[in-house]
Amino acid sequence: MSITNIKNILLVSSGKGGVGKSMVAVNTAYALSQNGYKTGILDADFYGPSVPLAMGIRDQRLTSKKEGGKELFYPIIKHGIKVNSLGFMMNPEDPVIWRGPLASSALNQLLHDTIWEELDFLVLDMPPGTGDIAISIVQQLPNANAIVVTTPQEMAVADARKAANMFLSQGMDIKVLGVVENMSWFTPQEHPEEKYFLFGKGGGAQLAHEISTSLLAQIPLVAEVGTCADQGKPIYATDQKPILDAFDQLIEKILDETLVTVA
Repeated sequence: MSITNIKNILLVSSGKGGVGKSMVAVNTAYALSQNGYKTGILDADFYGPSVPLAMGIRDQRLTSKKEGGKELFYPIIKHGIKVNSLGFMMNPEDPVIWRGPLASSALNQLLHDTIWEELDFLVLDMPPGTGDIAISIVQQLPNANAIVVTTPQEMAVADARKAANMFLSQGMDIKVLGVVENMSWFTPQEHPEEKYFLFGKGGGAQLAHEISTSLLAQIPLVAEVGTCADQGKPIYATDQKPILDAFDQLIEKILDETLVTVA
């Protein structure tokens, strides 16, 4: 199945786990869909596929059809978004004990043998780091755009720097749209004017400056993020104004920077 009907492919990456990459990927897809764009999301984080849980479709399984000697998969549709993930093909409690070539082959199948049809955006929740699967994705998706997610502290920024440099390496035709800084500060709900920088300050802006790109958004630490993920509800769908403002800013900048005009 060709992916030529997908106008924009957006790689959401991070240098390490635990920085909220999947949260950013899911809510970016949701926000794009809510803004009227035909959107899909592919969970390419094979060793920790969390998109099904975050989308509230953890117990569903894919259906497929045979065509031209190949098995083609119908994505599961939730919140108007077309979703595919390795998580739909396995027991959620089972570990993924696959070597790089097998995992890359499975990813290739999910990407190219899913019936995406026409999309304005396909968001890929990338595996963290710069391993075999991440490199395989980058190599087979020329002209894709990337977002690098980090938290403010130096340890996370150091790892995110490596992920960004993977996209910027010679021979990689990937444009880094910018950096998303997650968990930028904590604001108590009862004191909305206060900001507490629990994980340091300025790391996202520092990374953006180093790689000559933009700081796309700063997403505050909100307790409801974890609750929403467990309930399969995008945080963007809540009334958390700081989150809404951050993602509205992110989507505006994505639309300004994407290379292919959307419908």
